[in-house]
Amino acid sequence: MFLPIGDAPNPPGTPVVNYALIALNVAVFVIFTMPLASQGADPADPLLREYVQFLGERLGRPLSAGEVAATVSAYDLVVYEYGFRPASPSIVALFSSMFLHGGVMHLAGNMLFLWIYGDNVEHRLGRVRYALAYVGAGVAATLFHSAFSMGSNTPMVGASGAISGVLGFYFLLFPRNTVRVFVMLFPFFMNVIVVRARIVLGFYIIISNILPFVLTSAGGGGVAHGAHIGGFLAGLAAAALVDRRERVATPREYRAAHTAARPAAQPAARQPSVAETLSSLVSTGRLSEAAQVYFGASERASDSVNPRDVLVIGRWLSDNGHAKAALSAFRRVLRDHPTGPFAADAHLGAGLVQLKNLGRPTSAYQHFLDVIDVAPGGEAAGIAREGLEHIDGISRRGGQQGAS
Repeated sequence: MFLPIGDAPNPPGTPVVNYALIALNVAVFVIFTMPLASQGADPADPLLREYVQFLGERLGRPLSAGEVAATVSAYDLVVYEYGFRPASPSIVALFSSMFLHGGVMHLAGNMLFLWIYGDNVEHRLGRVRYALAYVGAGVAATLFHSAFSMGSNTPMVGASGAISGVLGFYFLLFPRNTVRVFVMLFPFFMNVIVVRARIVLGFYIIISNILPFVLTSAGGGGVAHGAHIGGFLAGLAAAALVDRRERVATPREYRAAHTAARPAAQPAARQPSVAETLSSLVSTGRLSEAAQVYFGASERASDSVNPRDVLVIGRWLSDNGHAKAALSAFRRVLRDHPTGPFAADAHLGAGLVQLKNLGRPTSAYQHFLDVIDVAPGGEAAGIAREGLEHIDGISRRGGQQGAS
């Protein structure tokens, strides 16, 4: 048995939306699932006949009245009505199915994964975007699963599709995080080991879902592997969009400069390039103007800029209250120069601005580790190690407050 039990580092603060989602799922289980699962189905319920017919088709024989009374609970009818059935799709069921679970172990496993991974993703996206991402991934997971079982009347329930979307976000945005895994290979080995998050999540999506999905004829059996795959892919895609927007979008305060920037139609004489203009402005210390020129230029024109000049602009931006613009500048350098002499300084700048200015220690953590990998013996690596120690302290305090 391999069971994730926690991750590191953890963000500061309380993941309000993540806790609310866990509470909502548990509340639905306690208020509806537990009492209704112990009650027999109402013989007068018009849905009972349809459900019994469905069971008979699955079993290949009709059910006797005694079997119906002994096996069909009131909750079975709730699942049949509010779980998502691809053969009878419903907008209501598309959302209600995310908050129904088949049993206590089903609920516990889902909530454990949400508790471990959700806090970092919420902290990175913000509360509103995290809530929207969770629901959106759940919808995408259900539709992906349904595409491979269009004629099925078997209801799909559970939060695992939405949670798989959270895992997709985590996989892309926190590649250097680690996960504590309880390993029990009784009687030979029982211990907690620390594994890179991407290895754990890769095992989850490939070994636990893609292989069973393929080997059981596109998701047959009792587990909706297709929903897990669909949710994970949706999370990956959405995370890539968020990541790209942060890297290439024009910062809010420089959008006017970007809109106003227009190349001359017929220049009378050769105009200096963006790279030449920036070098001149940076060398004379006119960094406010340099930032306007840099973000006002087209993406193609800015690609040719000397990365050393962009790093200088990024540091000025972070020191003068333009944190998101600074992060964009550093990450554009990393986009164009992922290796080489400028990579370490760009990673360090991105890490420092996220740690000190944007309050994202777990995102900064990724960049600090990259600094050490790129230039382990330089001055930048020493600063990065100090940053990692600071983040470790934040994570320990967060753990004392109940974070995963």
